[in-house]
Amino acid sequence: MLRVAAVGDIHFAEDSCGKLRPYWSHLEEHADVFLLCGDLTHVGNTDQALALAEELRDIELPIVAVLGNHDYHAGQPGQVRRALERVGVTVLEGESTTLTVRGRTLAIAGTKGFGGGFPGACGHAFGEPEMKAFMHVTERCAEALEANLRGLHADYRIALLHYAPVKDTLAGERLELYPFLGSYRLAEALDRGGADLAIHGHAHHGAEKGVTTRGIPVRNAAMPLLKRPYTVYELGEHMAVAPTDDVRANAVSPSIRSSPLSNTSTKVRSAASLNTCTHMTCPCRRHATSRIHKLGVLCEAYTFSYCDWHSTHRAAVGYAFSRS
Repeated sequence: MLRVAAVGDIHFAEDSCGKLRPYWSHLEEHADVFLLCGDLTHVGNTDQALALAEELRDIELPIVAVLGNHDYHAGQPGQVRRALERVGVTVLEGESTTLTVRGRTLAIAGTKGFGGGFPGACGHAFGEPEMKAFMHVTERCAEALEANLRGLHADYRIALLHYAPVKDTLAGERLELYPFLGSYRLAEALDRGGADLAIHGHAHHGAEKGVTTRGIPVRNAAMPLLKRPYTVYELGEHMAVAPTDDVRANAVSPSIRSSPLSNTSTKVRSAASLNTCTHMTCPCRRHATSRIHKLGVLCEAYTFSYCDWHSTHRAAVGYAFSRS
């Protein structure tokens, strides 16, 4: 089993120094690798990249990242990349890397991705040069992602993105924004190339969970959505890696449990194995939340409640749960 910590949309600025370090400083106790899903800086200038690099410097884990649209805004994505690479972060754009972790190999294919929309409301490379150029960016990202995934040979394969490959994880965003938040072409690349898990960010008001047509689990790890400094996905022994298998019936879903750092850990495993009801409470022990998984049925109904302290501080400390 591998533990994958992930977060996106940090939007680190010059005055953010020290805000995330307390939550990341002992990350190696709870995860085996740390993935960053883009929008790592606020506007993508060198000073912000250097500030984030200092925040990441002492993390004793392999760190793999993709950039997001915010990291391109200042026109300095190369400088952002180099600042992160100087502290040991592997930054991917149409590239892949393979790690050996706890005796297992973990291969990661990464690309920022781009927009374009989803079936029924998507763009096409037709008409004006500007429209063609827009769609060609997405097409190139998808082609690179598929090629990299096909070339990976490892125990586990993860696709690391910024833009969303499925609209499931955009639920909650305004429909008008969908074409600018992701593209179905990325999902097609996942299904053709094969992967165990796809992680993205970008959709601050979306949903955490989704799945491609062929059953590859997709997770939205945007920090404004999750409201915690990272989440952890546990990759189990039996993962859906074959792009030609019909694994939709075994689509995975997370079961939430607490961790020593009070971050949510997500187990990626077969839906048929979920037959639990997990009840958790705020540390004040007065406010409870529950999520119920019935055998073979993934129940999405759950609510979060907070005491006054957490309502005020949850953006800084994240969802702090412990078992009741």
